[in-house]
Amino acid sequence: MTLTVKYFKQLKEDIDCVKDRDPAATSSLEILLLYPGLKAVRAHRKAHWFYKHNMHFLARFISQRSAKKTNIEIHPGATIGRRFFIDHGTGVVIGETAEIGDDVTIYQGVTLGGTGKDVGKRHPTVGNKVMIGAGSKVLGPFKVGDNSNIAAGSVVLHPIPENCTAVGAPARVVKRDGKRVDNLDQIHMPDPVAQEFEKLYKRIDELQKELNALKGENPQ
Repeated sequence: MTLTVKYFKQLKEDIDCVKDRDPAATSSLEILLLYPGLKAVRAHRKAHWFYKHNMHFLARFISQRSAKKTNIEIHPGATIGRRFFIDHGTGVVIGETAEIGDDVTIYQGVTLGGTGKDVGKRHPTVGNKVMIGAGSKVLGPFKVGDNSNIAAGSVVLHPIPENCTAVGAPARVVKRDGKRVDNLDQIHMPDPVAQEFEKLYKRIDELQKELNALKGENPQ
């Protein structure tokens, strides 16, 4: 297979996957010319080729030019599989050592990033057929297993097994192999800030009672 044939076959795959997953898409031409996610993926494939051939400056030039046009920043070192769909895309960031499998879908505001504590492999590995919801942050050199879903707004700091749904900040698995493993849902998620305030109020109350006892007063 020549490079030209391979390029057009891959492009058709990328367009078809958008058609399959985005009900708003009306035509192949619209997707090709107007979808920033597709433009970012196409630019990344070029940048990644130059990156693998140690032409890092040119690779970064292509990726940064694409980031300015699409508001989607994919480091040229990231490895991306087939039929990768970035829906909407604004604010997406994908780090240098991120690895993404086939048939993955991510939405706007997603970060596949690092924590600043790791060296070498610093970014996540995302398995096949994974969906990552809008605004989610997946941070660290661990794996999100095949066929898993990350709910919108989640912060994932630990590995997620295959066939799971993870929700919350920090994210926790609420469904595995189609069965609930936790009563948590996206509406009734605990608020970690509110929980910390509750602990603080309780401690203040305890200290007030201790102070009253030292003064010889009867606590209320």
